[in-house]
Amino acid sequence: MAKDYYSVLGLSKDASQDDIKKAYRQLSKELHPDKHPSTGSVQAKKDAESKFKEVNEAYEVLSNPEKKQMYDQFGTADKQQAGFGAGGFGGFDFSGFSGQGSPFGDIFESFFGGGRGGPREEKGTDLEVEITIDFADVVTGATKKLSLRRQRACETCKGSGAKPGSKVVTCSECGGTGQVTRSAQSFFGTIQQRFVCPRCKGSGKVPEEPCGTCKGEGRVSETSTIEVKVPSGIHDGQTLRLRGEGDAGRTGTAAGDLYVHIRVRPDPRFERDGDDIRTETPLSAVDAILGTEIPIETVHGAVTLKIPEGTQPHQIFRLKGKGLPVLNSSRFGDHYVTVDVEIPKKLSRAERKLVEEWKAMQ
Repeated sequence: MAKDYYSVLGLSKDASQDDIKKAYRQLSKELHPDKHPSTGSVQAKKDAESKFKEVNEAYEVLSNPEKKQMYDQFGTADKQQAGFGAGGFGGFDFSGFSGQGSPFGDIFESFFGGGRGGPREEKGTDLEVEITIDFADVVTGATKKLSLRRQRACETCKGSGAKPGSKVVTCSECGGTGQVTRSAQSFFGTIQQRFVCPRCKGSGKVPEEPCGTCKGEGRVSETSTIEVKVPSGIHDGQTLRLRGEGDAGRTGTAAGDLYVHIRVRPDPRFERDGDDIRTETPLSAVDAILGTEIPIETVHGAVTLKIPEGTQPHQIFRLKGKGLPVLNSSRFGDHYVTVDVEIPKKLSRAERKLVEEWKAMQ
């Protein structure tokens, strides 16, 4: 049974993108693994981790307009599960419906390179990794180095798959189309089904003599280091897409992408609320009555907060622009400080006398 992503986020199906974003932020904050220390119940920690993954999966689909549209229509964001797999529509030949203006045009374009008989090149595999950054990196941005084992273009043949000095020629099995057609007889007549050519893997070309290093693949497995630029203002659970940094494609075809999932290590001094910061600070009763100035630690360093006379318990003060950077902009959130007025539990004789005298004046 398909997962109900709206239910996972506690939303109805008419939820807006803002509703989806707010629900995700709230749930990811509540269910983050760092909120469930190893000293707690093992089962509770596992349940929280499982729910955390479900919430991220739901947000990944519903926050993407294309995936959301497919999920709303078919109950899944997986094209193969929705019936758009490589074989497509039970193997029937719908080539007559793939002309311009046809409702099947987009489908056949994704199947067969535009539905005009062109080769379908196999892109390299997409890869996924997860990295954890410090809370301070959200403020300044960061560059992280990743050591990753992946398929990269062969240096010997420069990714062509052909032995140096030899040529890349048209595939004899598919005639350069990148596809082969199989026919079968049925009660309804002859049924045709198209497949990616097993010899050229959809590229339409093969090396005349295969490269000795990569055996004609055009790629080799190696460990390499890449730099990931994490932008300031990024949120926990967001994903960066690095185009072309996944596995290299076969015989010079396009490389896949690398998806970097970001985890932000919490800072005990600050509570993140979107792009804002919230903290609490103690304040003596005398300072609340008379007013004072106190130092406040922000993500940008220490600042002085002026406390006016007559400040009430749990009163909130706003430090404008002292919050976190807003992703992909020059703006900043704010820092909200809640004062916790401390009433002394014990008074000296002199203090008690002063308070009683003050009371008598009321």
